[in-house]
Amino acid sequence: MDTWVWWLVAAVGLGIPLVVTAMPEFGMLAAGAVAAAVTDRLGGGAVAQFVVFAVVSVALIAVVRPIANRHRSQRPALETGVDALKGRQAVVLERVDGNGGRIKLAGEIWSARSYDAARSYEAGQQVDVVEIDGATAVVL
Repeated sequence: MDTWVWWLVAAVGLGIPLVVTAMPEFGMLAAGAVAAAVTDRLGGGAVAQFVVFAVVSVALIAVVRPIANRHRSQRPALETGVDALKGRQAVVLERVDGNGGRIKLAGEIWSARSYDAARSYEAGQQVDVVEIDGATAVVL
């Protein structure tokens, strides 16, 4: 069997743990193996194949991995669900105090309670949503 086939077998072998463990480094090593197979098909010797494998694999790990880690640690630019409601303003529909009340938030009627149990807000007042606790907006 030709050497380039063995490189492709190695690439598939490295692709299996990539799928099973979701570790992208295995994919980068698999790409290095594919590059070595191409090198063999272009007539490169054994030393050239191993050098290409090492250079491509290390370059991918050194360049792609930090970029992927940076993107993984960033918060999404678009907040959805209850995260999108935090910090928004609402209008009090029924008196809101530490025990509860009703507000109109983003076009919907929500149950609400005051962040500071000693404060109360009367109908018509503007309040800010501090957090969402279950189905209740906590306002200030």
